[in-house]
Amino acid sequence: MDIRKLKKPRCFLLYALAPDTVSPPEANQVINTICADEKLPLSLYHDHFIGQIGGLVIFFAETDIDRAALQVHLGLHLKGWTYAVHPLIYSRNPAGLDEQIAYTLRAYRDADWKVLQGEERPSYGNPSEEAQMGREIDDLI
Repeated sequence: MDIRKLKKPRCFLLYALAPDTVSPPEANQVINTICADEKLPLSLYHDHFIGQIGGLVIFFAETDIDRAALQVHLGLHLKGWTYAVHPLIYSRNPAGLDEQIAYTLRAYRDADWKVLQGEERPSYGNPSEEAQMGREIDDLI
């Protein structure tokens, strides 16, 4: 799909898998660099994968220039990677993404997003270490 043909502001999801020759720290740096690249649309969210090395980024592309940057400029960062960019339907802007999270929790799991945001969760280890290793770290060892 040529996302440059879309005209409305909306969020886009990038799903990217690194080639086998890329280490987890190298892949994480690529994803982080993409998030910080001001030539790309605003990055709203990102995370890195355990197992198959790579990550995801959610962008807010408001203009034709933003959408063109996703189509063209993103590829400069991801040479050799397998990746796809998908336009989202309900997440038309950052507030829409937040509302879609709230709606999904409420409609399908009877959960309250604001309550979940306020919950204090226990620490489950060191996410930065897992990102560097590309695997789950067992804190009990």
